[in-house]
Amino acid sequence: MERHVRLLRILVGLWGGLAMLVGVSMLLLATGAWAEFRQSLGTAVEFAAGLTTLVFAVIGAFALLWGGTHVWASTLLRRRRPLGRVVTLALALVNLLVLPFGTALGVYALWVLLTDEGRRLFEPTR
Repeated sequence: MERHVRLLRILVGLWGGLAMLVGVSMLLLATGAWAEFRQSLGTAVEFAAGLTTLVFAVIGAFALLWGGTHVWASTLLRRRRPLGRVVTLALALVNLLVLPFGTALGVYALWVLLTDEGRRLFEPTR
C-alpha cells in the first residue's frame, strides 16, 4: 500500500500543478481582456470585454486555489499527516465530478485512502 500512497501523492501533485497552470493561463487571458476593456470604454464592446475580464479572472483565481490545495495535500501525503488523508479524501469527492481524469484520480484516491492498510499509514504515532 506504501507504493500506492506514493503514486497517489505524485498524481495529486501533478493534478494540482496542471490546475495551477490553467489558473495562470486564465489570469493572462484576463489581462488581455482587461487591456481590450480599457481601450473600448464608451463603445459597444465595453460590456463584453468587462464581463470576459471578470469571468477569466474568477476562473483563474479558482483554478490557482484548487491547484494549490492539491499541491498542499500532496505535501501532507508525503509527510504522512492525518490531515493530508482527510484533505485528499475531500478533494477526491469533488474530483469525481471532473470527467474523465478527475474521476479516475478520485476513485483511485478513495480506494487507496479508505482501505484499512491506507488508513493505518496515516494514524498518528504514539
